[in-house]
Amino acid sequence: MKSRSALQFVLIIGIANFFADFTYEGARGIIGPFLGSLGASAAIVGFVAGFGELVGYGLRSVSGYFADKSHRHWAFAFAGYAINMLAVPALALAGQWQLASGLVVAERAGRGVRKPTVEAMLSYAGKSIGAGWVFGLNEALDQAGATIGPLLMALILYLNGGFRTGFGVLLVPALFCLAILVVARLLHPRPHELEEGAPHTFATTNFTHAYWIYLLAGALIAAGFADFALIGFHFHKTNTVPADLIPVFYAIAMASSAVASIPLGRLFDRFGANISIFAFLISAIAAPLIFLGATVSALIGMIFWGIGMSAQSSLLQAMLAGVIPPQKRSTAFGLFDTGYGIAWFLGSTTMGLLYDKSVLAVALFSVVLQLAAVPVLFIANKQP
Repeated sequence: MKSRSALQFVLIIGIANFFADFTYEGARGIIGPFLGSLGASAAIVGFVAGFGELVGYGLRSVSGYFADKSHRHWAFAFAGYAINMLAVPALALAGQWQLASGLVVAERAGRGVRKPTVEAMLSYAGKSIGAGWVFGLNEALDQAGATIGPLLMALILYLNGGFRTGFGVLLVPALFCLAILVVARLLHPRPHELEEGAPHTFATTNFTHAYWIYLLAGALIAAGFADFALIGFHFHKTNTVPADLIPVFYAIAMASSAVASIPLGRLFDRFGANISIFAFLISAIAAPLIFLGATVSALIGMIFWGIGMSAQSSLLQAMLAGVIPPQKRSTAFGLFDTGYGIAWFLGSTTMGLLYDKSVLAVALFSVVLQLAAVPVLFIANKQP
């Protein structure tokens, strides 16, 4: 009975996240070219993308801590989703890159407020149906929305609707997301009860050594993972991909992430955390294909990029859920995400600056840092 309730909760949150990703990933596929059309340079695009992630991830340690402290997880979730969703259609009104950049950062901030609490609530379901399955299924629904959103943006651009029309249309899935979140709150007001009665490994509330090693590995992966804002800027500048097909390439990456998520989650539950090493080795190959190749290799690179995104969004969370105490789930997820976001900001800013000097340097930077994370993950997986 508890497993059925847990699965229901994961599905409802997954559907809400389907519409959430539909909204902000649809926008994300055109933000780089949109900022460029308003006069932003590659360095500015890289900085905005990285700073947005820094703010979003930085807020996670704060929101996670206070969510655990106050036990008002749903309040933080609703506030975060509202900011996250409504900032996207507001981009339709932005006439300068400075204002558009502020809305991009606001969207990331909203996601930062709600993400650790949602991850914590989902983790409670993992005790009865498996952490890999929980985060893999949620990620698959996430990325299904992240596939359809960019495709819709590509259609709008193909029909000469323009960037602003695209942002305006995304108000519809944003409202659907908020409505489904209300349903989730009514049906499951106390998600932590999904884990009650399950045996807990932890007799302490301190973070384990494995947790800190995973944090280091996550920071290396984040710093070396190219943001799509910079990738889209590169495609547009070099004409590697026609402007109206850039969202399609992003949608393909999201589709590959969605397809990979459930198998990766199932493999994690069956064979353990070392399956992540294989996924991140694939991810490390993406940057050279994207930045140094022609259209076909760029397409293959985006597929590998999507698999890397899937591993970050499902496997890392599943690994963390196994090494952190239940009493501090939101705090631990939030702190991890903050470290991850700082690394993302530094990496994105560095890649934006490197891009103006050498595209080859961008690819090498990405590969070296992601490969450096592999032995760190292996060490973390060996921790008791």
